[in-house]
Amino acid sequence: MRTGEIREPERGQWGKPLDGVRILAAEQMQALPYATQLLAHLGADVVKVEHPEHGDSARGSKPALTDEDGRSVGATYLRNNLSKRSIGLDLKKPAGRDLFLKLAPHFDVVAENFRPGAFDRLGLGYADLERVDPRIILLSVSGFGNLKPSPYAKWPAYAPIPEAMAGFYEQNRREGEHLRPLVAGALGDIGSAMFAAIGLLTALRHRDRTGVGQHVDVAMYDAMIAMADMVPFMASMGAEKISQGGPWIIEGFRAKDGDFVIEVIRDHHLRSLADVIGRPDWKQDPRFADRDQWHGLIEPEVRPAVEAWAADKTKLEACHLLCEGGVAAGPSNRAADLLADPHVRDHNMILEIDRPDSEQPLHVVGNPIKLSKMVEGPVRSFPRLGEHTGEVLSELLDLSDAELAALREDGVIG
Repeated sequence: MRTGEIREPERGQWGKPLDGVRILAAEQMQALPYATQLLAHLGADVVKVEHPEHGDSARGSKPALTDEDGRSVGATYLRNNLSKRSIGLDLKKPAGRDLFLKLAPHFDVVAENFRPGAFDRLGLGYADLERVDPRIILLSVSGFGNLKPSPYAKWPAYAPIPEAMAGFYEQNRREGEHLRPLVAGALGDIGSAMFAAIGLLTALRHRDRTGVGQHVDVAMYDAMIAMADMVPFMASMGAEKISQGGPWIIEGFRAKDGDFVIEVIRDHHLRSLADVIGRPDWKQDPRFADRDQWHGLIEPEVRPAVEAWAADKTKLEACHLLCEGGVAAGPSNRAADLLADPHVRDHNMILEIDRPDSEQPLHVVGNPIKLSKMVEGPVRSFPRLGEHTGEVLSELLDLSDAELAALREDGVIG
């Protein structure tokens, strides 16, 4: 779906569920920006607060493009800041702090992902915000949280850190191998973002009932422990390594154009697999009668049989046949596969975002939340640094051109 395109729902125009919700986001990198972008897709007006000179640190990531102002804009920024407005505001200057506090009552939510305690030290913590508006909701995302004590509170935390601490990496580590981070892109960021969005929507619902706001706090470490729930649970059941040697066949197999994954975890799944690939003898083979023995049969028996069967099939063809036969299977996709997938196209899960320095669009993921009474789109491209500073400050605080010029002269705004 191209930037700005709208695909109307079948049952008429209903608007978006978060129309009218305003979020003032002092955010950087990905964990919080992904959450606020998701909320923007659902209709929220997200005003992003950036330092007036260098902006969100995600702008410095690589690869990068050059925007209309001649600034380099990095990939992490590009894919997490659609449909937002940007204001340049130096929160370390007293005048910048004061402007932020004047803006806050015009918003339903203030969101920040500074290190724990940093927002308080700026004079912008929940107690400060509550004084100017008891209805305000503060959403915080950090490595180790604000509301509960942590021995790691002062640690910086990019996604691989809480992923590692929650146990993701050790599960796939082979004997003698070096540890390999990055299990699935920025899982630590996006997983934390989802919990942040859930927490914020819960606080909004609570405010609807009570009239008061509160501090919503998400620690990335907590979010990753929640997503890696099988690590502590299975260890308590006596299975320290859940990804190796279990009573199942969860493996990747080769087809003629790439790999596909199957999951066989019950006896009837094994019988279905045997039927689909033409190995009915497995159903009477005593070695397959005990699921605890299956893992040892993968390399000598299962892999040769499955890959011989799939050798003349594409990975998608193999998966269609397996799924029709009752075996859970899916292709291991690359970017080109996603772009060609009719499901991805029909679900608007790849957005084509125009870029200022090339005719080739950026491919950014869409909104996975589908609602029967919500308009899909339009999606605005990422904002230039401070693009909406004058617009927002004049709109909400009624500042004159002369006042804005003086603030720019003092370096308070961009």
